[in-house]
Amino acid sequence: MIENKKIFKGLTLDELKVWCDENKLPKFRADQIFNWMYNYLVTDFNEMLNLSKDLRNKLSEEYTLNTLELIDSKSSDNNKTKKLIFKTSSEHFIESVIIPDQNRVTLCVSTQVGCPLDCQFCATGLMGYKKNLTSGEIFDQYAHAQRLTGNEITNIVYMGMGEPLLNFNNTLKSLEIFAEKVTEGISLKKITVSTAGIAPKILELAKSGLKSKLALSLHSCFEDIRSKIMPINNKYSLKENLNAVNFYAEQTGTRITFEYVMLKGLNDRKEDVKALISLSKRIPSKINIIPFNSLEHMNPSGFSAELKPTSKTKIEEFVDRLRNSNITVLVRDTQGDDIAAACGQLAIKY
Repeated sequence: MIENKKIFKGLTLDELKVWCDENKLPKFRADQIFNWMYNYLVTDFNEMLNLSKDLRNKLSEEYTLNTLELIDSKSSDNNKTKKLIFKTSSEHFIESVIIPDQNRVTLCVSTQVGCPLDCQFCATGLMGYKKNLTSGEIFDQYAHAQRLTGNEITNIVYMGMGEPLLNFNNTLKSLEIFAEKVTEGISLKKITVSTAGIAPKILELAKSGLKSKLALSLHSCFEDIRSKIMPINNKYSLKENLNAVNFYAEQTGTRITFEYVMLKGLNDRKEDVKALISLSKRIPSKINIIPFNSLEHMNPSGFSAELKPTSKTKIEEFVDRLRNSNITVLVRDTQGDDIAAACGQLAIKY
């Protein structure tokens, strides 16, 4: 169980320096505590051996380093994909996914319990929204995964449960932690933040100076179709979001990833290919083609229940047309669908 104490995990280095100042401690203590929490990933203040015993006792009495309790894990039969199920101190449940590949091991982290956006192809949206995760809870998914894999995690994608930019402050704080030079585990170059399209927050993230990679859940280049698939498009239009991601690319010097779930008869037509080619010529980008993964485990109704996957043959033809126009295209393999851990399948039933 997570102790009923104030949570220390999630404080940035600047916040730790303020805390040290308020507690009449030298500022170098902030660097030491930061190092223990975010590099050594300790779970007990008594492990912070270069702190005085009195300080360790004070920290142990008032604070905890544990934000999440790992209560279950499921491994895919088809590959080494592993889904981790956590309980928060507020008795909510979230999921993270460890995805091994040839040269990397990627961790997909959640930023919210559930999601308020109701994207029709996504199981998380079908479970509704419960709460934002703290910066400590976001980071601790990484800490647990590193301990579980023996420090094999090489990349992080903010593509789990929730919309990161609707939990902007905590998402930003977690990125600030990874961005510190003293954080040795993963740099921002290895982190991708995925958004359904919250244009004002994309602009704000671009101006933050944190140069993580950015992925936009695109799924259609046409406003009417995208609004049908993703209701958030009615609030922040595709045009507004494309202007925002173009600004992000210019400010950060990074390429945007356009995520594209293939849906039969909706976004796999010849006009969709042409629109994608035109878009990719305008904005420095690559396209991530994603096969639609079943939502049957959520018993969907309405439009979600009508969605069908594009056939493998048609996906290959679609991708070939893009590549023949010199567009960089990645086709995401479906991994972990047998444990409902594939893209778009995360949803808690606990």
